[in-house]
Amino acid sequence: MKRKNDAPANGKSKKRAISDDEAQRNFCEGLFDPKVLKDYSQQYAKSEPYKHAVIQNLVDDTLLRSVRNEIRENISFTPKETDIYKIHQSGDLANLDGLDDSSLRRLPSLLTLRDALYSSAFRKYVSTIAGAGPLSGVKTDMAVNVYTPGCHLLCHDDVIGSRRVSWILYLLDPDIPWKPEWGGALRLYPTEILTKNDCNEVKVPKPDFFVSIPPAWNQLSFFTVQPGESFHDVEEVYKRHVDGMEVEDGGRVRMAISGWFHIPQEGEEGYEEGLEAKFAERSSLAQLQGGKADAFDLPQPQWMEHSQSSGKEPDEEDELTTADIDFLLKYLNPNYLTPDTVEELSALFFDESSLQLSSFLSTEFSARLRIYLESKDQEPTPTIPAHPAAKTQTTGVARPPHKHRFLFRQTLTSAPALPAAGTATTPYDELVDVLFPHPAFRKWLALSTGLSLTRTNILARRFRRGMDYSLATAYENAAPQLEICLGVTPSSGWGEDAGVEEAQAPKPDPHSDDSVGGYEMYMAADEGEDEDEHDAGAAPEAAATHTGAGQRRKTKADPAVYKSSAEDEDDGVLFTMPAGWNSLSVVLRDRGVLRFVKYVSRAARGDRWDVCVEFEVEFGEEGDDEEGGGEEEEEEEEGDEEDDEEYDSEIR
Repeated sequence: MKRKNDAPANGKSKKRAISDDEAQRNFCEGLFDPKVLKDYSQQYAKSEPYKHAVIQNLVDDTLLRSVRNEIRENISFTPKETDIYKIHQSGDLANLDGLDDSSLRRLPSLLTLRDALYSSAFRKYVSTIAGAGPLSGVKTDMAVNVYTPGCHLLCHDDVIGSRRVSWILYLLDPDIPWKPEWGGALRLYPTEILTKNDCNEVKVPKPDFFVSIPPAWNQLSFFTVQPGESFHDVEEVYKRHVDGMEVEDGGRVRMAISGWFHIPQEGEEGYEEGLEAKFAERSSLAQLQGGKADAFDLPQPQWMEHSQSSGKEPDEEDELTTADIDFLLKYLNPNYLTPDTVEELSALFFDESSLQLSSFLSTEFSARLRIYLESKDQEPTPTIPAHPAAKTQTTGVARPPHKHRFLFRQTLTSAPALPAAGTATTPYDELVDVLFPHPAFRKWLALSTGLSLTRTNILARRFRRGMDYSLATAYENAAPQLEICLGVTPSSGWGEDAGVEEAQAPKPDPHSDDSVGGYEMYMAADEGEDEDEHDAGAAPEAAATHTGAGQRRKTKADPAVYKSSAEDEDDGVLFTMPAGWNSLSVVLRDRGVLRFVKYVSRAARGDRWDVCVEFEVEFGEEGDDEEGGGEEEEEEEEGDEEDDEEYDSEIR
């Protein structure tokens, strides 16, 4: 298949090869001086946490101002949001080679800049500094992204297809110097080498960045794309607040052209047959699918085994006893413990496979818990309380950052349901270590869902403002899993109206432009069969993002896209729950369903707190559902496949 830039018959402009002298005239005077080149090469060689360089005043100032004006006048931008980013993307500038001649005529300076950046002279310049070997002049890859306050791009390594060098050129307001405290920095993450049980070594990124490079007008930052090493993010562009109120600030618009230099393509000098396939094997997606470093992920599940509790056909042992109810009344809203309510919940769950329960905790207990968490929310350095009787580590920071980052606390599988006498406990300790591990709570949940629950994994989380998130991951076990999440975020401003009783408060819209994130979302996703579909270097859904994030799961769809300029309202969202106080979500999660917590903006009034519990579910004896149901099940599966194909097509 011919590339677009090799097909002028289809109305696409072929790139214009320019001489070294012509290319150099488009850059700042002195850039190509051998001494300057040597200085940048030395800077690159000494840089940490991995090799990178920053060049100030790269392009002729007059040319770059003209480029910025052309973009502002001729290119429209639309907001787009996924689990990993929130940005404004150029709707018609995924790649300059894809534009027709009439569009390019409105962007002469941008075209000149593109030709200069991918000229032989500048490619050799970058290659010399980075020691990256020959770079392609045929395959160009650049786009414009705009970050307004609240926009961000989370941790990833840019490893997709044939990319060799990643670069970003800033087009900020040239007359308003960017202040580092406005955010928007390119941040680089260090890695550490850890040894697995089989003695194999793997590189794992640390949860916190090592270098922060604030943006500046006419500044170029670049680095060699390295699997498992070139992890980076774009810091949130922060909103301006005066006396606690958000105010407009026209200077906080981070516009940049970003792109990649690729390895030589067939017919170019330096082309190596099979090299691109080797790159694909080392891609981020391949690394995640291989699970080579999963053993070092934190937190690791801590499953607690317990006897079966079934709500399908309750007998005397399954009913809540007086002792069970007495225990649950200490913590739960009594309205949820009446037999009629439990029966209603079970019927609703049977129909919807999910529940949202407001005012879940009792008034007295929730009041004590809220006072405690409000005090924790004011800590200058956020922490999460450890188990009061823990002799081993039960808390930490979730890692790796290209999957998630938050403070966590686990319930000890060997911990007693109640702490030893004399041990100082808080309402938070009781919630995490007493209520959720208790057999009475498990029995109530089994009755309310009609499911048999066989083992439990409990995790308490604190998502810090301006820091934390969990990226979308697919549940991959064959049998569904029951997941509950109790939101105990004590702060306001997550979408609820002030002064409205929490039971009547309207559900906030996580798609709104002023959202501060922190909501949890479940999304439908395809299981990809064709490996070619997974090659983000070739797949249009991955290439179209032009953020470097690409695909990170075994899905055909762009990573958890749920907000874009698409007119279709079917965005794949199955269930969403905003951060909030005293609300419980209950979801039966099927294979392939994505789940994530959106990055919490620094503009949030507090941190997101929750306690999540996963329950392994045991269904009836084998064969119970097979007799007489095979044909119907087959038809359902075929219908699901058709729906998945339609969803995939709409995303593209």
